[in-house]
Order: sequence, then C-alpha cells, then structure tokens
Amino acid sequence: MTRKYNRIAVLKGGWSPEREVSLVSGAAAAKALREAGYESYEIDVDRDIALRLAEAKPDAVFNALHGQWGEDGCVQGLLEVMDIPYTHSGVLASSLAMDKQRAKAVFEDMKIPSPFGVIVSREEAAGGKVMPAPYVIKPNAQGSSVGVFIVREGDNRPPAELTSKEWSLGDDVLVEKFIPGRELTVSVMGDRALCVTEISTALTFYDYEAKYASGGSSHVLPADIPADVTEQCLDMALKAHQSLGCRGLSRADFRYDENAEGEKVFCLEVNTQPGLTPTSLSPEQAAHLGISFPELCAWMVEDASCQR
Repeated sequence: MTRKYNRIAVLKGGWSPEREVSLVSGAAAAKALREAGYESYEIDVDRDIALRLAEAKPDAVFNALHGQWGEDGCVQGLLEVMDIPYTHSGVLASSLAMDKQRAKAVFEDMKIPSPFGVIVSREEAAGGKVMPAPYVIKPNAQGSSVGVFIVREGDNRPPAELTSKEWSLGDDVLVEKFIPGRELTVSVMGDRALCVTEISTALTFYDYEAKYASGGSSHVLPADIPADVTEQCLDMALKAHQSLGCRGLSRADFRYDENAEGEKVFCLEVNTQPGLTPTSLSPEQAAHLGISFPELCAWMVEDASCQR
C-alpha cells in the first residue's frame, strides 16, 4: 500500500460520557499505527484541541473519539476548517448517524427496515408509557448504549433516572418499539461489508457494560444464522453506510426476530466510529477475514481525507 501520510495524531478521550472507552481505543490505535511503521502520537482532547493540532502539524488525524463532540460532526468540522485529513466519516454522515431519528428517516427512504420510534422529551418519557410495552428509551444523540432503558410489560413506570439531576445525555429521547430476538452486527470497511457477528450477554441487554466490560458479552463469528439472513444483513449494512454518506469504517447493529411474521431483520443504528478496544467487534471481524489490527488502522489512515 502506497502511503500518503506518516505523522499521525490520534485523538482520544474528550469529555463525552464515552471518554474512558475512547482512551482505550486511542491507545490501541496509536500502538497499532506504530507497529505499522507510522509516527503516531496521542492527544487527549480538550477544548484547546485546535491550538494543539496547529502546534503539532500532523499529516493526518486518526479520530478515536467516541460520542458527542467527537463522533457527531463537531470535531470533523474543525478538522475540515484546519484542512487536516481525518479518518472515518465526514461532517454530514457523522451528524446524521449520531441523530438516531434522522438516521431512521434515511433508512425509511432507502427501504431499510428499522423499529418504529418517536422523539419525546425525557420528562414525557418518564411521566408514563409512551407506547405499548415493551419499548426502548434511548438518548437520541449518544452512542455505545449509554442511558438506554427497556420498559417491559408489567413495569409500573419508566425509569426514574430520566429525570435525575445527574442526567447529561440530552433532553430529547427516542422511544422505540422493542424488537425481540438476536443481536447481530456488521462492520463495513469502505465499500465492503465484512461479516456478521451474533452478540449475546448474560446481562439484561447489550448495554454499555456488556459492550466494554471483560466478559460482558460473547461473540459468535460468523453468526450461526441462515445464509439468506447473513446476506440480508451484509446488504443492509453496506446500504446503510452508503445512504448516510459514511466513509472509512462503520458498524451497523441489527435485531433478528426469527419468529416474526413478515420482516425479521431490523437495523437499529450505524456507528460511524466503532470501538477499537480489546472487546470491540470491528477489529474482531477484520481479523476473522485475515486483516490484522495494524493493517486495519493503517488502511483507515490512508483512507483519511477532508471530503465531507
């Protein structure tokens, strides 16, 4: 692979609720890039990031930030203004994918099945049942299953955490029909959907702890599902990636209800900056196809650009 870049700034940390995961992702990516022969250095992002980048003068940025400000188009816009090539999706795709309800509107236009959902205030969601149970309540613009609750039949009321003074995940929440069944995920690398992983957990559902705690979940790769369902997931992941305008690496999450009549596979969301921790799914899928972690990170760097 011909290299366009050498000196790489790895952005990590930040101040979103996903800071700790980002620190791990960034450290792993920086180490992998050094193994691949790049001069990589890590920047724990704060609000002086523009000044620090101007001083560092990197050839490109590896964006290992997760969540608000790092994954929603904000830092991407800054990098566009500074004319620094960066990994993963651009401004519009990042913003669209992070806003779950607007992403669902794109999916609807592209005939990608997604669970029915409505946007309400968190006070309204906490005040009573918004739709027939079971349903899911999640922040509309956060990632990694932060602040996600399932309201089941028989529950007296939605979670009190929604009106807590400590709540910092936005005033709007997405209330979405709960799809029973199996959790599937597909990573997309450029114009290639990699494979399907099934995720299971002994916890209540695949939440933040299940995603990132050691032993929080188990992965079956490739998923033991019918061949036509595998192809459907691969096709839907690539279509979702392209319809949102993503580039680089992304990951689409699905629910598969094999007992449903009619539609069985539903796209929950697209993550434009999948985790790169020891328990993360995208590096695992790449490795399954013979792409080492340093090779994956190098590919992302060489794919970096300022094209929104």
